[in-house]
Amino acid sequence: MNIGIDKINFFTPNAYVDLVDVANARGIDPNKFTIGIGQNEMAQQPRTQDAYTMAANAAYPLMDEIEKEKIDLIIFGTESASDASKSGAVILQNLLGIQKYCRCYEIKQACYGATAGLMTAISHIHQHPESRVLVVGSDIARYGLATGGEVTQGAGAIAMIISANPSIMTFDEKTVAYSEDIYDFWRPNYSSTAFVDGKFSNEAYIRFFNETFHGYCEKYGTSLDDFGALLFHMPYTKMGLKALRSVLEEGSEETQERLTNHYEKAAMYTRRIGNLYTGSLYLSLISLLANDENISTEDTIGLFSYGSGAVGEFFTAKLVPGYEKHIHKEDYEALLNRRVRFTVEQYEDLFNQTWLEEDGCETYQCDFDDAPFQLEKICDHRRYYKGGK
Repeated sequence: MNIGIDKINFFTPNAYVDLVDVANARGIDPNKFTIGIGQNEMAQQPRTQDAYTMAANAAYPLMDEIEKEKIDLIIFGTESASDASKSGAVILQNLLGIQKYCRCYEIKQACYGATAGLMTAISHIHQHPESRVLVVGSDIARYGLATGGEVTQGAGAIAMIISANPSIMTFDEKTVAYSEDIYDFWRPNYSSTAFVDGKFSNEAYIRFFNETFHGYCEKYGTSLDDFGALLFHMPYTKMGLKALRSVLEEGSEETQERLTNHYEKAAMYTRRIGNLYTGSLYLSLISLLANDENISTEDTIGLFSYGSGAVGEFFTAKLVPGYEKHIHKEDYEALLNRRVRFTVEQYEDLFNQTWLEEDGCETYQCDFDDAPFQLEKICDHRRYYKGGK
């Protein structure tokens, strides 16, 4: 049975800060950000957007009445949840008007959460071939102002519908996962920003890629030359490139050129948005399919997912003939190009605002937020949303 991605989309809030502006404000050479880190812009979410509204806004264009009736499993990958008990998946089910006979839950394992959801969705479709599964990854990446990780922040969501006989991509279900208990990146419950051991985190990411990639090649008898493209979780675009370069010499010159060219296309949207955490790998997939005319349905595409703490997984897929009809580049470009450019002062002011964490009510408004779903208020420790069904 062919199982894979039938529909896919991403959402990012309609505000950003230019990283040249941030570099100048910090007294740093802008090339350190734009070349050394490989980032140009960083998404900013207004107070009317949280992890749940971003997920709904990513999934909304995929919905029609058939989807609302046939989806019977919603898996929400995030490390930006606002509730330690209630799942964002049930919020998403309600916002999108998906039928009630549906299993809904949330997954947390740093940036690996959406991939964990994808693997579970594939198993579900094997057991229930007529089912359709909604998998989302939605996050707000925060490290702190003027910190080493500041330039790798971001916000946004991806949404995928997984089904049998998909229209975009099929997974061959050959996969290798690797896990260790490490502290490369973590966020205790009492902290609104993450902690990261930068050098160790970079080393762990590349090591986990090599463990899973070479483990895959050994297990399934493949080599670098067998891959048409490699996709990576991208906390920032230079990070994935470092991982790619760690194995490039294992391939021919033609392979090295091909994989590098595809990587540049896959990195285009991350350069403009920043780190999506759970959605990052799949944003790179959308970027590749929207911007690379040289990718082929004959190519085997390798995907590396990584979640700090840590879990890595390498798996493979192939595109379905005609996939390009289901990739809407014009919509993606319109979403990015209509965003409001924040000043550094606006960005810092927004960063320092906190959510209501006591009795009472707080209402949120944003004149330039035109997304279909928005956070309206927090009242008596409950979140209320507008937009819908």
